[in-house]
Amino acid sequence: MSGSKMAGTSAPTVRRDPYEVLSVSRDSTDQEIKTAYRKLALKYHPDKNVSNPEASELFKEVAFSYSILSDPEKRRQYDNAGFEALEADGMDMEIDLSNLGTVNTMFAALFSKLGVPIKTTISANVLEEALNGTVTVRPLPLGTSISGKVEKQSAHFFGVTISEEQAEAGVVVRVTSAAQSKFKLLYFEQDVNAGYGLALQEDSEKTGKVTSAGMYFLHFQVYRMDSTLNALAMAKDPESAFFKRLEGLQPCEVSQLKSGTHIFAVYGDNFFKTASYTIEAVCAKTYEDTTEKLKDIESQILRKRNDLRQFETEYRKALARFQEVTNRYSQEKQAVDELLKQRDGIHSSFTITRAVINSGGSGVHVNNGSSSKSVGEEVKVESSPGDDGSSDGKEKPSKKKWFNLNMNKSDKKT
Repeated sequence: MSGSKMAGTSAPTVRRDPYEVLSVSRDSTDQEIKTAYRKLALKYHPDKNVSNPEASELFKEVAFSYSILSDPEKRRQYDNAGFEALEADGMDMEIDLSNLGTVNTMFAALFSKLGVPIKTTISANVLEEALNGTVTVRPLPLGTSISGKVEKQSAHFFGVTISEEQAEAGVVVRVTSAAQSKFKLLYFEQDVNAGYGLALQEDSEKTGKVTSAGMYFLHFQVYRMDSTLNALAMAKDPESAFFKRLEGLQPCEVSQLKSGTHIFAVYGDNFFKTASYTIEAVCAKTYEDTTEKLKDIESQILRKRNDLRQFETEYRKALARFQEVTNRYSQEKQAVDELLKQRDGIHSSFTITRAVINSGGSGVHVNNGSSSKSVGEEVKVESSPGDDGSSDGKEKPSKKKWFNLNMNKSDKKT
């Protein structure tokens, strides 16, 4: 089936022993750990401690501790090597929607609208009413569907009763919303006090023109996709997001149901409005071909995830080599351009005449140490239009200047 555990939070700054936080022993059973968590989660839930900021931190600590001890692999790693064995920083944080202020809710809604997945906790009122057994449970027979609208931070509960034969064949529960509402599909276990304890949850995802969530109890391991992991990877490195895309696959904790009545709920997770939905429960016996296809595709995806892990290493090496040769290409191109530029400069220096500026500001041509004329032949310098000779070949009488006080006699006769 597909469904995430009810809590997944980031590690607190100061880490305490998870067993100490939940007040359980190291040899406690899964059920004892779950019961302790439910009790403490309700005690410190932000809904019930609005004026106590410390409760919020304790709530996170309790949820973080439970996320370790409720996962067999993480619990084993912690028991063997402590927090160092866990990638705690990679654990995502859930947001308590019911405790958000108006402004923060608007920002969260905006990010959700832009496609950034925002995880939210279940309202304490819903959890407490379920634990006390005071919720109204509507029957949902296999092979039928029910449509409705659920208010934000509220839940509609449904009971699915299955026989031994149906449990053996497998059961699927799915919720869709043509209005693309945001919701959660919840699964509750029977509590010792005749109430219901939240065991699994699946956030709705947009698929095509609808939002949907499903839980699959088919006697083989089915995986759910945690899209927040890929979103975080995309934000840090869009290229890396492709390789991390299948890392969001998380094994579902329950793969089969026993005969009897099982409690599911649709939780309104919209930020400002009601959530429209249609819930249906089916027996997998009438979907044998589809079930086999799902089993096969799950296996293919797992193999592909392993392939991508190996391919990423090869890709990174090839990319590093590509960047190396690309950088060299730029360097070599720059070097060739510079050499050719110097070559052209040297070529242009082999010339007979050069343009220079005389003291009067007129341009004249002078030889470069040699002449193309015959030996003994004078090199004439052409007068510029600013000299005594005019440019049209006609002589103009020289004009005496009144300030020329040192005129020669010959000049005066003239």
